[in-house]
Amino acid sequence: MSQVELAPFSTGSKALGGFIVANRWPDSAQEWAQLLTLVVRVGAVPGLLGGCAAVLASVDDRPEIEGPIDHPVGVLMHRGPVVGEDAPEPGSLGQPQPGALMLLHPPGESKGRGASGCVLLPGIPHLGLDHRAAWVETEPDGSVSRFVAAHEVDPDQDPDTAVLALLLAA
Repeated sequence: MSQVELAPFSTGSKALGGFIVANRWPDSAQEWAQLLTLVVRVGAVPGLLGGCAAVLASVDDRPEIEGPIDHPVGVLMHRGPVVGEDAPEPGSLGQPQPGALMLLHPPGESKGRGASGCVLLPGIPHLGLDHRAAWVETEPDGSVSRFVAAHEVDPDQDPDTAVLALLLAA
């Protein structure tokens, strides 16, 4: 089985535009949690997220890129800060529903001293497909200090998953 590859990209400014995902999408909650760990570690670089928590959504569009990335399958696209003028509106990320949503907190905005993040894998609870989520926190040097993954997640029980669920709600 091929490995999931990840490469950050910028949007013309120095800000993080998102991540190109190559070879294949993660196919389990565990792989999404591992991918989140890499994304949070990159987000621990001071100034990369612009000082505000950022929302990323999986997008199946295959970017046309030149460079070291072979076989791109999609992107984790930066959709804006979680608050402020450029923040996505409630429900704005629900159609089409992404396979994953992430919330990244830069250093200084996180619960700990480093960066942190959450990935929400939306389910369809009324069909028995529960929401899944993972949370990662890092130290200022990017080393992982906390890693939690859960199935049967109630988005209302955690602020990060509640925000992400609100962005999906139609």
